[in-house]
Amino acid sequence: MRKIKRRNEILTIGKRRRAKLEEFAVIYITGDTHGETARFHSPEIKKVGKGDTLLICGDFGFLWDGGPAERKAIKKLGSRKYTVAFVDGTHENFDLLATYPVVDWNGGKARHISGGLYHLLRGQVYTIEGKKVFAFGGGESDEKQLRIRAGKWWPCEMPSRDEMRAGLENLRAAGFTVDYIVTHEPPPGVEFGSFGSENRTPLELFFMQVLKQVAYQKWFFGSRHIDRRITSKNYAVFSRILPAEDPPPRRRLFGR
Repeated sequence: MRKIKRRNEILTIGKRRRAKLEEFAVIYITGDTHGETARFHSPEIKKVGKGDTLLICGDFGFLWDGGPAERKAIKKLGSRKYTVAFVDGTHENFDLLATYPVVDWNGGKARHISGGLYHLLRGQVYTIEGKKVFAFGGGESDEKQLRIRAGKWWPCEMPSRDEMRAGLENLRAAGFTVDYIVTHEPPPGVEFGSFGSENRTPLELFFMQVLKQVAYQKWFFGSRHIDRRITSKNYAVFSRILPAEDPPPRRRLFGR
């Protein structure tokens, strides 16, 4: 009887601890998924708990042909215990994305895909788990000519001037201060420590303006397909699933 009572006490404590953890939802970040479900079955996904939010840095890829298998996968992603939200990359079917409704979500506009699955619109500022997040998807495909010939290229992969202008207006409304920036393409210069290139795309020029005007804690991007801390504030993400906020240091049980 004592063993049974002790075991029940331990189970009760465990439930209380889990409930306590769920009160403090966490933002997690990962890179391009390209329509592959492996990321959502990896050992790392187990740390994403009920009520958490998983942000994907572009090339989500689950909205491509609109077929039955794809719709089934989307429904499963939307029914998970955590929220999944993605910025668009360069490998997206933008025509298909545009068929989903735009809704109000966490202080900004987003496309509602299914259940807890959302597409974060370019230039929006969201408040997620008490953190300000500036989202800006899009970019320029490396295989542009090949994809044009295959009929799988969309001009709107490169953000428009109107989207950039709206992004600056939303940042101005936020006091040019956010906690996190989530994009597909990297901020210019962070990979090689140089701003010397003369052939900047409109998006790179826009990001240069964001770098100069916006105070932020971390910038996450996914297009380089590596997991690497580039600088103290800029992170390339791919297959890893990282908490946006650094965990607090462990307390020592004894001593100072």
